[in-house]
Amino acid sequence: MTLAWGALLHDVGKPPTFRRAPDRIRFDGHVEVGVAMAAEICRHFRFSNDETAQIISLVENHMRFADSERMKSSTLKRFFRLPCFEQHLALHRMDCLAGGGNLDHWEFVRERWLSMPEEAVRPRPLITGRELIAAGYAPGAGFKQMLRAVEDAQLEGAMRPPEEALKLVTEKFPANRKRILYLANC
Repeated sequence: MTLAWGALLHDVGKPPTFRRAPDRIRFDGHVEVGVAMAAEICRHFRFSNDETAQIISLVENHMRFADSERMKSSTLKRFFRLPCFEQHLALHRMDCLAGGGNLDHWEFVRERWLSMPEEAVRPRPLITGRELIAAGYAPGAGFKQMLRAVEDAQLEGAMRPPEEALKLVTEKFPANRKRILYLANC
């Protein structure tokens, strides 16, 4: 059911964003407008939170396929992590076939998604907040940024052992650590 509603609503933001540009008709911002409209429609029809989240995700991500060949490996792998990713593939395929029929982006993404093992898409974290605390970092909002940097490098295949992950954090975020270590020595 969510795929059907995603297909129905994926371009719902086009009419309010329609404009004639000198070179062609444009729908700038139709995804963002469509997300808001889809959320309101889902609320009106009293869809469950899970159904609403999936429908909105389909609307929000339907244009990302066009950028897939230029995405960093980490970005592409996070794209594959979207819940019910096969619905995103199905929606994009339908959208392409209903338009010009060009399936190049769909084929690129599908081929990589099918060939990529789950552990490459969702690898076990190399470090956690515990290791950051042990290295002298104070828990806080910065942890998310530090752990994201490590995960990016891991998804890009740039590191494997946890020692490399901690080294990356201490090199990329030295100020946070020095301040904490200084305060601990007082």
